[in-house]
Amino acid sequence: MHSRTYYTTLAEYNHWMNQKLYATCAQIPDAKRKEDLGAFFQSIHGTLNHILVGDRIWMGRFTHQPFCASLNAELYADFDQLRQEREQTDRDILAWAHQLSPEWLNAPFAFTSIQSPVKTRTRPAWLVVTHLFNHQTHHRGQLTTLLTQLGYDLGRTDLPYLPSFEDS
Repeated sequence: MHSRTYYTTLAEYNHWMNQKLYATCAQIPDAKRKEDLGAFFQSIHGTLNHILVGDRIWMGRFTHQPFCASLNAELYADFDQLRQEREQTDRDILAWAHQLSPEWLNAPFAFTSIQSPVKTRTRPAWLVVTHLFNHQTHHRGQLTTLLTQLGYDLGRTDLPYLPSFEDS
C-alpha cells in the first residue's frame, strides 16, 4: 500500500475524475452552480473551491510551501479560473506523486493543523497522503449527489474504469 504506484494511480484517478466533474459542471449556469443547495459547503461552486483549498493546504505541507486559507474560502469566484487552477493543481499532484519514495511514505510526517485546537501533529506520511486523495473522493461524492439531483450524470466513476486501465 505504501508504494509510489498506489499513489500515482490515485493521482491519475483524481485528475480524471476532476476533468469529468468540471466538464459536467461547465454545463450548469453559473447562478445554479453557486446556489445554496444545502451541501456542507453550500453550493457546487463552494464544494469545488473547498476541494482545491484542501489539496493546496496538504500539498503546501508536503512540499514545504505553506498555503494558508480557511477551509471554506472561495479561492476563485470565476468558474473558468477555478477550473484552470484545478487542472494545474492536479498536474502538480501527479508530478509530486511520481517522485514519492517508500522511505518518505513510511516516515513520520509532522504538520500543523488549521482547525481548533491548532497544534502540531505527527502521523505516518502514507496516512496523510491517503487522506489527500480520500478527502477529494469524499467531496466529489457529495458533488455527484448534487449533480444527480439536478439531472446531470457523470457516467462511470469507479477506479477500475480509469482510462489507463481500459483495454486497448
